[in-house]
Amino acid sequence: MPMAPPAARRRPPAEPAASVMRGDHALDLLEGGTAFFAALIDAVDAAQREVLLETYILWIGGGVVAVCEALERAAQRGVRVQVVVDGVGTGALPSDWRARWEAAGVRVAVFNPVNRWSVLLPSGWRRLHRKLAVIDAQLAFCGGINLIDDLEGLNHGRLAAPRLDFAVRVSGPLVEDIHDTMTRLWLRLQVRRRSVRLDVEGTVRALRQAARAGLDAAGGHAAGVAREAGGTTGAASAVAALVLRDNVRWRRRIESTYRLAINQARSEVLIANAYFIPGVTLQRALVAAARRGVKVTLLLQGRYEYFMAFHASRAVYDRLLAAGIRIVEYDASFLHAKVAVMDGPRGDVATVGSSNLDPLSLLLAREANVFVRDDAFADSLRQALARTIEQHGRGVDAQAHGSRPWSRRALDWVAYAMMRLALLVTRKRY
Repeated sequence: MPMAPPAARRRPPAEPAASVMRGDHALDLLEGGTAFFAALIDAVDAAQREVLLETYILWIGGGVVAVCEALERAAQRGVRVQVVVDGVGTGALPSDWRARWEAAGVRVAVFNPVNRWSVLLPSGWRRLHRKLAVIDAQLAFCGGINLIDDLEGLNHGRLAAPRLDFAVRVSGPLVEDIHDTMTRLWLRLQVRRRSVRLDVEGTVRALRQAARAGLDAAGGHAAGVAREAGGTTGAASAVAALVLRDNVRWRRRIESTYRLAINQARSEVLIANAYFIPGVTLQRALVAAARRGVKVTLLLQGRYEYFMAFHASRAVYDRLLAAGIRIVEYDASFLHAKVAVMDGPRGDVATVGSSNLDPLSLLLAREANVFVRDDAFADSLRQALARTIEQHGRGVDAQAHGSRPWSRRALDWVAYAMMRLALLVTRKRY
């Protein structure tokens, strides 16, 4: 039998259009780092067996110090504490905290560490962008909030106002999904750590453990908005799903779930996204929704943070504005949220997570979003976004945007071309 051509062999398995969302979840929306850190500290202080944590950025200062102290206390009383950080998002931890955590028993692993110029290669672009935590396999957190103080701007100095961002605290069946995917990643990182140290026996042992853990499912049991199974809706029994994307089996899972929800929307699509550079397919879904009478509102980054994200996003404004889509820019501080609310045939759908709608998030980074079908939860998120738009939003006028100076237009299209080129290289590589 002739072998399939290389391109066919590399093609990822087909992803179903929808999967099962399950009921019996209790969820709480957390706005901003202050609320998230307080809830996380309470949970860690109550932990009896295990604390698992993943974050893109771990910056120990300001409000994050109390979180680090809570992790230290948990390890000191015998709780297993495992922290995974990204090799680009998180630099070397301060020596005093490395020593404190090591003495307490806090275990730290780094995803895809940066070695010299490795970040310039496509393989170095794969990042861990998830923000997840699980306590005693009973309570979980998922969202876009890094472990960095709300007022710390890293490259931009102290901020005048806190970032706009969200997380969700959840109990129920999908906690097991979050726990499983975090455990699998931890075991795989142990394989790498031991192999780098040339620990043959330890590498074999770690490989066996990772093999037993298996591959990620499509977000645990979870990931769609079209079908539901079990449970009931309600404030304490919401229907929800964990939706993951990775670089192995589920590369388009979050994007396809977004598109499905947009395609099902009847009257409203409200998206707040920090780095918004949607691909052609997602643009088409938004434009089609607007043309069939859906009110589409995008709350996007209004302040300059990074060249590529700022300018490339504005290159797609023209098409969206021409379709009647409302674009509002937030400039009170940096917008870091990755959330959305959409109505549908079976009620409102909301999502809170780590995934931006740009090529890096949708095609390279490990991401995690919780999708919820619950009117009360969706309404709490809708009200928070509406309040933000009213108090800190600046509407983008189509005519003014279309007549911006040629120099700005050139920068926008140069950034967009660079993003598309990176996308082309990535697709050829993976």
